[in-house]
Amino acid sequence: MQKKLIDFLAEYITPERNKLFEKILKQRTSYLTVVLEDIFQPQNASAVLRTCDCFGIQNVHVIENRNTFIVDTEVAMGASKWLSIHEHTGQKHNSLNTILQLKEQGYRIIATTPHKNDRLLPDFDLSKGKAALVFGSELNGISSTIKKVADEYLKIPMVGFTESFNISVSAAIILYQLTQQLKLMPENSWKLSDDEKEEVKLMWLKRTIKRSELLEKRFREEIDASKDQ
Repeated sequence: MQKKLIDFLAEYITPERNKLFEKILKQRTSYLTVVLEDIFQPQNASAVLRTCDCFGIQNVHVIENRNTFIVDTEVAMGASKWLSIHEHTGQKHNSLNTILQLKEQGYRIIATTPHKNDRLLPDFDLSKGKAALVFGSELNGISSTIKKVADEYLKIPMVGFTESFNISVSAAIILYQLTQQLKLMPENSWKLSDDEKEEVKLMWLKRTIKRSELLEKRFREEIDASKDQ
């Protein structure tokens, strides 16, 4: 049913746009995912989303504890339209619950923060399994809750006086390095599954086509009518 709905909606975009969707889907991954914990500056949040889209990271998890996640449309340049953004808010233990969910999905939790057991970015072993990269708030960084349950700690090598990069710069550096490593791995280990591709393409179609909900309603009515015949 989902495949038929995708084919139906694809008739309402140009063949060129459809080919572009297919091309980009081949480079998307859920092997890496990004977790943003309590980001409060819209420019930073939006820049990270834009970076995720540019490097093919499909899933982004947003944790809201004290701060509301706000997207600056001028900075994001429409990136959020193409990403699967999972919001985690309204619960007492948002951060812990998010991390536990990701662990259940088979992700290693990678805290991007200096730690006595940290590993430098060039030495990070991506082949060990899926990784959820956690970036913390601009002032306090990653919460102590996530630091305690993280599986590994990642650090960008630096040689200057400044102790850390801006969060959006950190995300860009780390994602560039790791996605380059990703492409050296077997494609079937990191690319989206066929089911995942269908889900993402359907989302893109719905977000691209005007009044797509009415078209979907019409599609389902036609399917139901054909069953009654």
